Amino acid sequence: MDVNFRADADFAREMDERDELASFREQFVIDDPSLIYLDGNSLGRLPKATIPLMQELVERQWGQSLINGWNEGWLGSQERIGAKIARLIGADGDEVIIGDSTSINLFKLAWTAVAHNAPRSKIVTDNLNFPSDLYILQGVARLAERPLRIQVIPSPDGIHGPVEQLAEAIDKDTALVALSHTVFKSAYTYDMTAVTQLAHNAGAIMLWDMSHSLGSVPANLRAANADMAVGCTYKYVNGGPGSPAFMYVRRDWQDRLHNPITGWMGQRHMFDFDLTYEPEPGLRHFLTGTPPILSIAAIEPGVDLLLAAGMDKLRAKSILQTEYLIYLWQEWLKPLGFSLNSPRKAARRGSHVSLGHPDG
Repeated sequence: MDVNFRADADFAREMDERDELASFREQFVIDDPSLIYLDGNSLGRLPKATIPLMQELVERQWGQSLINGWNEGWLGSQERIGAKIARLIGADGDEVIIGDSTSINLFKLAWTAVAHNAPRSKIVTDNLNFPSDLYILQGVARLAERPLRIQVIPSPDGIHGPVEQLAEAIDKDTALVALSHTVFKSAYTYDMTAVTQLAHNAGAIMLWDMSHSLGSVPANLRAANADMAVGCTYKYVNGGPGSPAFMYVRRDWQDRLHNPITGWMGQRHMFDFDLTYEPEPGLRHFLTGTPPILSIAAIEPGVDLLLAAGMDKLRAKSILQTEYLIYLWQEWLKPLGFSLNSPRKAARRGSHVSLGHPDG
């Protein structure tokens, strides 16, 4: 990056003045302008457009329309907003849907991948993965109808993904490879296409957790030929605390896989109330119970802002900001014993920077 950084406030102000995305700041609730909020990778800010949307949903759609709201857009909201998220991650509109939490979506997809890839008996992941993902995979292994082991590949340094070791571990006995696209601690970001190809070369199914890359790192699931992905919407998508997660299943997989938690939202003729389950064709059969309409609706304003800004422009700004932060670390914090616990190369780094210190 050809920028001559300076460690002074005037330089930062100059960069703010040149920022073509600066106007988007006005689209968010900023209660305390003096607060320097660095935790958007945990919970994003509240878009201003979400407030009147929630008021409309509660007062008119719920308050006045009552149960008619299901026929006035509620039932289709999971697919409609999912199709918008598909535009952010390089997928087709019918390959993405809003479902349950990330953990439940992950369980559904991991379980069906393992069931489909019998008799293979191994799941491969790494020790940089989010702990909840490992808990889910452990649960899948316990519930599997055959002995199943999880091989956790260690990072060489606690920062970078163990790509070479993964290549050695993924073999003809591997049913599933499950990794975080962007790692939650170090922000290391895998080459999605290359790692997916490693899995496919061995006949394994590839499942990506995009919770820390959705809305911050451009991705093209179609170009990567990814099989499955999940990701939360309360971080960079700004969908609100506990907002539901998305689920991606490549189109050619959808009718070959089975939802392990079947329910009436995935039933082919749900309002016939038949006592025998018959799955809806396509991605919808991965749905289970009645969706949380209020929480789903709150996702859309944040998605719309991301689409308006454009992922390429957001990524360019993110790289500029993180490069500047690393420059300031080198100028101010490195002499004080702070370490850089994120990749130095921007191409392998997400949108957050992690620092460490021997004293904690």
